[in-house]
Amino acid sequence: MAKTNKVAIISIMLCFFCMGFVDLVGIASNYVKADLNLSDKWANVFPSLVFFWFLIFSIPTGMLMNKIGRKKTVLLSLVVTVLSLIIPLFGNSFGIMLVAFSLLGIGNALMQTSLNPLVATVLGDGNLSSSLTFGQFVKAIASFSAPYLASWGALAVIPSLGLNWRVLFAIFLVVGILSTLLLLVTPIHEAKIEGKPSTFVECFKLLKTPIVLLSFLGIMCHVGIDVGTNTTAPKILMERLGMTLNEAAFATSLYFIFRTIGCLTGSFFLRVLKDRTFFIISVIMMVLAMCGLFFGTDKLVLYTSIALVGYGNSNIFSICFAKALTSMPQKQNEVSGLMIMGLFGGTIFPLLMGFASDAVGQAGAVAVMAVGVVYLLTYIKQLKTT
Repeated sequence: MAKTNKVAIISIMLCFFCMGFVDLVGIASNYVKADLNLSDKWANVFPSLVFFWFLIFSIPTGMLMNKIGRKKTVLLSLVVTVLSLIIPLFGNSFGIMLVAFSLLGIGNALMQTSLNPLVATVLGDGNLSSSLTFGQFVKAIASFSAPYLASWGALAVIPSLGLNWRVLFAIFLVVGILSTLLLLVTPIHEAKIEGKPSTFVECFKLLKTPIVLLSFLGIMCHVGIDVGTNTTAPKILMERLGMTLNEAAFATSLYFIFRTIGCLTGSFFLRVLKDRTFFIISVIMMVLAMCGLFFGTDKLVLYTSIALVGYGNSNIFSICFAKALTSMPQKQNEVSGLMIMGLFGGTIFPLLMGFASDAVGQAGAVAVMAVGVVYLLTYIKQLKTT
């Protein structure tokens, strides 16, 4: 492997770490809820708002890549992400956090749409599921570190900064700046797009292709379960075990620890097993997890369920994304935009879960996530050829 390629891979993987910043919204929304005394439905506005921007920006980002290239689009996403991390350092009012989370969502929509195809540019399409899964492993490191950083900041306030749990924004800001600079100086060759770039309408027409539409829905369910567990797991422990928020924050870390393990081991299993086989194992884990989260009142049962959904959900995105991307190799930028638009599920699920939990408790939120798991069971038949 050429030296340039090694540097490019390191740079890309650091970008995946920055992609994981979006997952801080789960634990952050719980702290904002406590700081501002919000109800569940209002607190869940924050994760919903973050993922709302995937609906707006994903398709345009796919078109933007056709004009300026994948690397420049990733750089733009990093700049927006860095800006989103600066704003919370000046306060934690409802308005400030709305703006910060909006920019975090916009930056992440740009990044997820452009970074995944950039992996195909550097590493090629061979074993794309495995390569994307390893990127998700790096992303998950940022995801599970966020609750620890927030909890540490909340318990050990730094007087000179006065940031308490918001110290995680300052730490991630430093990494975001370093990632931007490294990618900026890293040379990456991109082949020119042949033919006329697709229009907005032509991108949407790709949803008429069954595997593209079904993979899109699969990603919606994946991210809905992801954000839902991220946000709801601490609330379940607080409701059923009487934990404080700082104690329950471990639930979010536990989820991401097992999602990280799932991504790391998944990058191996997806090389030696068929995608379909590993997908089935993953979804069965999530079925068991939903049962445990719905009925469980014991600490061990709840922790085991959180771990199962973390591991089970860790490779769903990569398999669905790779399946759609390789099905239309000449339209990868456009398909990527559509798939990332599916992250809009992170808006729909938390909103529904917020209303359900306010009405009947956290079991209602789990029931909403279970609908997504049921859909993933139906997606298995789409993987017969892999």
